[in-house]
Amino acid sequence: MKRRSYGRDFGLTLRMLFTTGLLGLLYVIFGVVLLNAFNVGFAPMIVIIGVIAFVQYYTSDKLALAASGAKVVTREEAPDLHDMVERLCAMSDLPKPKIAVMDTPVPNAFATGRSPKHAAVCVTTGLWERLEPREIEGVLAHELSHIANRDVLIMTVASFFAMIAAFIVRMGMWTGMMGGYGGGNNRDNNNNGVPVWLIVMLVSAITYAVSFILIRTISRYREYAADRGSALITGAPEYLMSALQKISSQMTLIPNRDLRQVEGMNAFFIIPAGVKSVASELFMDHPPIEKRLAALAEIAREMGRPVA
Repeated sequence: MKRRSYGRDFGLTLRMLFTTGLLGLLYVIFGVVLLNAFNVGFAPMIVIIGVIAFVQYYTSDKLALAASGAKVVTREEAPDLHDMVERLCAMSDLPKPKIAVMDTPVPNAFATGRSPKHAAVCVTTGLWERLEPREIEGVLAHELSHIANRDVLIMTVASFFAMIAAFIVRMGMWTGMMGGYGGGNNRDNNNNGVPVWLIVMLVSAITYAVSFILIRTISRYREYAADRGSALITGAPEYLMSALQKISSQMTLIPNRDLRQVEGMNAFFIIPAGVKSVASELFMDHPPIEKRLAALAEIAREMGRPVA
């Protein structure tokens, strides 16, 4: 049976589209303000950022694996892991990704890659040693759902415009403070007594604050979608629920030194490593574990599966 929907949820999809639309509108407004503030062209800056984003996007799988210190393993090195991934790929109608192992006691996993044909799935040694096979399958199905839903592409696009905004703001502030907008024929030559760079700084502060929240909101929605995808691929959401509970509880047993070594991969992990609770969910890139479990429990009830 081919499972092409990967857990489509109409309400969740609408929320993701609405949030992405707000982010796009924010960047459009920001761009309009900047273009009206400065009598300069921004095409070279956009080209530079575009090249950076292009390289990052097309090498995302290699960059993530290199950054994490993960090693791609062959079937001979990890036959059970390869068998598990192959079985899940057959169930979800996905090409088999590269398979990697990250040598750390922190139980976790992540997926990366620009498309299903150019993807990689990585598990840590801590995950493989601490979870039962069906729980590992639930985690791997979650990561395969990220690949199927092209979440790397979605987050790259969202971050791309943020990169453009950041680059323009830095260049604008630097040039403004150095007196670059003091020419006599510049219509923004401080005629109103307010330096242009100060206006840009205020606008950018608002832009960054709002975009930070919106991007993290999109990230949380992608996690819910991947959880739902795992439930549909495996047909047993209770195993992912059990895995999430074990991973979350085991984090408290991991030495802080080991947690700090992998915290750079938190945005990729199924559960952030060693991240303490923050004041508001708005600033989290992953949903609270309690909400993820509640959503999975509801899916289990819809599927007629037992929930502990």
